[in-house]
Amino acid sequence: MIKKHRAFLKWAGGKYKLVDELAKHLPAGNRLIEPFVGAGSVFLNTDYEHYLLCDINQDLINLYDIVKQQPEAYIQAAKAMFVDEMNNKEAYYRVRTEFNATCDPFIRSVYFLYMNRHGFNGLCRYNSKGGFNVPFGSYKKPYFPEVEIRNFALKAKKATFKCISYEQAFELADAGDVIYCDPPYAPLSTTASFTTYAGPGFSLDDQALLARHSRHIAHERNIPVLISNHDIPLTRELYRGAAFTTISVQRNISQKGSSRNKVDEIMALYDHHYRHDD
Repeated sequence: MIKKHRAFLKWAGGKYKLVDELAKHLPAGNRLIEPFVGAGSVFLNTDYEHYLLCDINQDLINLYDIVKQQPEAYIQAAKAMFVDEMNNKEAYYRVRTEFNATCDPFIRSVYFLYMNRHGFNGLCRYNSKGGFNVPFGSYKKPYFPEVEIRNFALKAKKATFKCISYEQAFELADAGDVIYCDPPYAPLSTTASFTTYAGPGFSLDDQALLARHSRHIAHERNIPVLISNHDIPLTRELYRGAAFTTISVQRNISQKGSSRNKVDEIMALYDHHYRHDD
């Protein structure tokens, strides 16, 4: 059994638990492109020669570049924040204010990890002015992920990080590449679409456009695309023409432990071999 590597960030919709199953469905290739890299669990637990890892969150991409280029300096600075006297409301809100006031990529990267581990549920959320606005999380002793940062830094030697949209990531794809898309989840119901990840959120139109881009790049340029999402009628309709696999997930959707606490995950593979309809 190969040891699985955890991401060093807490992340909504992270793929750590699914990565073994997911990796079985990723086609072979020279380079994996991830237009929605998030915390990077798929990158950390697959074995391609090269990676192009993209996200529209500039803080995330700056953080990854800094961890790649100067892991020791980064670990030293970030670790100094994980002390008892920094684990209280006043300290957290002071850091958050300083984070929102500075443009220095190194300071922002250090504060980003601190807020990721000390903020509520590890959420990453910004207000309309671009200010980070996640409240304090009140955890007993937030974990400093030193081992995980070192693993990431080591693996990052094979990776290029870019702050670009998924459309721009698709444009950079070449023969021999494989694309894995982990977009923000489609809403489970039309009333449930209040979750926004970065900026204005990912609408149903965006979900449909992503499916169309994926179909086209697979059929016209022979570049396979694997997409994961909630397995619901909506996504089966969006990804029609792809080959489907379902992965069972234990994920609590409702706090009340209602009957529906399992929403499976769908893997949709677009590949030029599976041309059902267009």
